[in-house]
Amino acid sequence: MTAVLLLQPFEVQAASARIKDIVNIEGVRENQLVGYGLVVGLNGTGDSLNNSPFTKQSLTAMLERLGVNTRGENMRTANVAAVMVTANLPAFASQGSRLDVNVAAIGDASSLQGGTLLVTPLLGADGEAYAIAQGSMTINGFSAKGDAASVVSGVPTTGRIASGGLIEREIGFVLGAQRTLRLSLRNPDLTTSRRVALAINDFIGTPCATPEDPTNIRITLPRNFNGNIVDLLTDVEQLVVQTDLPAKIVIDENSGIIVMGQDVRVSTVAVAQSNLTVTIAENPTVVQPNPLSQGQTAVQPSTTLNVNTVDSNLAVIPDSVTLQQLVDGLNALGIAPRDLIAILQAIKASGALQAEIEVL
Repeated sequence: MTAVLLLQPFEVQAASARIKDIVNIEGVRENQLVGYGLVVGLNGTGDSLNNSPFTKQSLTAMLERLGVNTRGENMRTANVAAVMVTANLPAFASQGSRLDVNVAAIGDASSLQGGTLLVTPLLGADGEAYAIAQGSMTINGFSAKGDAASVVSGVPTTGRIASGGLIEREIGFVLGAQRTLRLSLRNPDLTTSRRVALAINDFIGTPCATPEDPTNIRITLPRNFNGNIVDLLTDVEQLVVQTDLPAKIVIDENSGIIVMGQDVRVSTVAVAQSNLTVTIAENPTVVQPNPLSQGQTAVQPSTTLNVNTVDSNLAVIPDSVTLQQLVDGLNALGIAPRDLIAILQAIKASGALQAEIEVL
């Protein structure tokens, strides 16, 4: 018997979004900072200096800068930990502004609770120091242990210092002085790139925006515009355009998650599924020896093996069905997500699926 999916028509509507929600502006970006420092004041939960030579060297160098000579001495403190400090420098952040920093241990410290980060320069990709970090940390976990048991909650070897970074150097980029710049689509697409340029040109009334590729739209300040590039961006970022994306199916085989785009289409194809179930049951029996035989009691294994094959009906998926119709039809077959992954890949292999499959 053949099961035919009865699918109802479904109207697909294009999604609309503001330009400011789908593009990044050239030059408006964060910069990542990183630094190496020391956390002090730990309650015996810091690095063991014998196992962490970098901590010992850093501690010795720091004390020498403060006028204390400890070279050649056997230090046994466990209240110091070497850490990596990271932060994001916001776009157009001014000198003297504050930023949050994250701290993570790199030695064998068991907890950073109660510690204080000493002055740590934060460097950019060019090797220049853009901020200085210092302060008391807050951590999201804790650890406690006794002689025979211990408990750890969260990650006590990472912490955060709110407003612990002080910006010392600014990024030399003045947005208002630019005469031309690029808008970069977060989801590259030729159609969307052209629509963004057309929307800007229609609003301004002059061809000031040009799509360069699926990602970038170059925008130039018109000569008769009353303002600078910031005024122009403020005017155009509220414009609404219809976004367009390629037909794609994203599959995560580890979790069984399947995400389909709205433009996924399937040509006429027949689908059948077979489930194989194997059941193994162990029923050991005890065998007693005959009287006066001087034998020993033994356990005789007994295994019951059942193999069940459940075949589903052959279902026909009509030509050019929409996403909603495809999902409704496959759900009507009672197909599990992991079985659906194999079915979609088989349909793609047959050439009947007009969509790209991306496996995470």
